[in-house]
Amino acid sequence: MEELRAIPVDMADYEYAGEGANAISYNHRFNHDVMLKLYFPGKVRQPMDEVLLARRVYDLGIPTPEPGDFVTDGERYGIRFRRIRDKVSVARAVSLHPEEVARYAEEMARMCRLLHGIHVDPAAFESVKVRYRSLLEESPLFTTVEKDRLLRFIEDAPDSDTALHGDLQFGNLIFDGTGRYYFIDLGDFGYGYPLFDVGMVYVTAYLSDPGFVREAFHMEPETAVLFWKAFAPAYFGADRPLSDIEDEVRPYAGLKTLLVERDMGCKMPAFRAALQSVLQP
Repeated sequence: MEELRAIPVDMADYEYAGEGANAISYNHRFNHDVMLKLYFPGKVRQPMDEVLLARRVYDLGIPTPEPGDFVTDGERYGIRFRRIRDKVSVARAVSLHPEEVARYAEEMARMCRLLHGIHVDPAAFESVKVRYRSLLEESPLFTTVEKDRLLRFIEDAPDSDTALHGDLQFGNLIFDGTGRYYFIDLGDFGYGYPLFDVGMVYVTAYLSDPGFVREAFHMEPETAVLFWKAFAPAYFGADRPLSDIEDEVRPYAGLKTLLVERDMGCKMPAFRAALQSVLQP
């Protein structure tokens, strides 16, 4: 496994910019083209792997902030990126202008079609099927019969070398002051059938707790539903009934149960309901 040497950074040169689930972001005080993402203490391999993956993704031509060095402040480890000036996430933009939810959903659909039109070298990235097989094997919350049915669904999904974001929710697409869009937080990037990706958009609209939607995406749950209802025809085509699209996407969204239950340590009924067509006899 490739190793990188962490370059020391002086935090006096940086100012706090924001915080996520795993890391804190900072902007350079003097060089406005530089931002820094530092993982919480105790994480070394994760930020190193993100640097290596971010470089490979960037080299594919996928619109994403240009990655720089693997760095440390002496306690935490992270990554320097080229800063996207005046950036706004699609989630934040929708929260500020809910009347324009359809426009932002259509822009995200356009960017997703672009992403899913890129083919990758399977030797260089992880297969989404491999990832889900591993999550399924490790899960203590599904019965052997349920695991067999889920595994059959995963294996029967079409094979593809299509680029996948891995966490395709509308907080992970940003745009700058010129209107150019970028994907961010591609730590779960891989390849496979695009519906494994699109399922995450459905998750944020229908399966996520309302309080989580408000906190994470800054919008009312009803607005998230409107986002999906505009995204789906823009991505799949307006000639397809929405109900048919949702029937096809729902079980792929339900697979996120494996991630959510791993993190929560308990069964999540709302997510499991999306797997009904897979788990039922």
